[in-house]
Amino acid sequence: MSAEARNILLILRFNGGAFHGWQVQPNGFTVQEAVQAAVQKITGEPANVNGCSRTDAGVHAAMFCANFKTNASLPCEKIAAALNFYLPQQAAVIDCREAAPDFHARYSCKGKTYCYHVRNHRVRDPFLLDRAVLVGEPLDAERLHRQAQDFVGTHNFAAFCAAGGGAKTTVRTVTAFSVRREGEDVRFTVSADGFLYHMVRIMVGTLLDIARGRLPEGCIPGILAAGSRAMAGVTAPAEGLWLIDVRYEAEDFLPIRKNACFSRPDMIY
Repeated sequence: MSAEARNILLILRFNGGAFHGWQVQPNGFTVQEAVQAAVQKITGEPANVNGCSRTDAGVHAAMFCANFKTNASLPCEKIAAALNFYLPQQAAVIDCREAAPDFHARYSCKGKTYCYHVRNHRVRDPFLLDRAVLVGEPLDAERLHRQAQDFVGTHNFAAFCAAGGGAKTTVRTVTAFSVRREGEDVRFTVSADGFLYHMVRIMVGTLLDIARGRLPEGCIPGILAAGSRAMAGVTAPAEGLWLIDVRYEAEDFLPIRKNACFSRPDMIY
């Protein structure tokens, strides 16, 4: 790759049920594998596509950012159209732009927001298959919202991290955590400067265990202080989790359309 190579940012959406997560791995088809193959087809160059997050198998994204470098001169709108021609139907590039030379989709990220989608009903909805998790017990969203506020702030989230994540530190800052009911749907929405391996799923699982009476109300500060994964709740299933917003500094992007997609794209999820 030449020193003058362009740095291209892609904004994608994907249905995680079709993939074994983002990162290339030997035992399953991944989003990164699909995007890298498509990039190589349209540029004729070996592709190394960096993703903003290492999403698990089954996790969805309404907004996922990735970048790669290329010597190809294709304009961004043609890059997006060409990639969508080659990508599987369960993934799409919704925007493409040029980024600053040192921009990196993961390491330049200033924060993310995830939404965990629960269908709170005794009967499954076939239209939400693999897109939400069915919970039959009645959930008091207002009560869970109050409990979730104990996650807000800068804490050591070691108790809410699965083994194998490899993070240098387990300290993260959660800036907001809401639990809201919309009819039969209960949505757990959390924003932070970064997330540990399975962190959102364990936080949601802990709140659901509080709702079920398996853990007592007010237990979250003690679990955070102890730092023991064994004290926290179950890991909620992957299919309920959606990455819905990724945040960067405006200076990371070249002037053309630089502010076009800093807010979450509209999407039913």
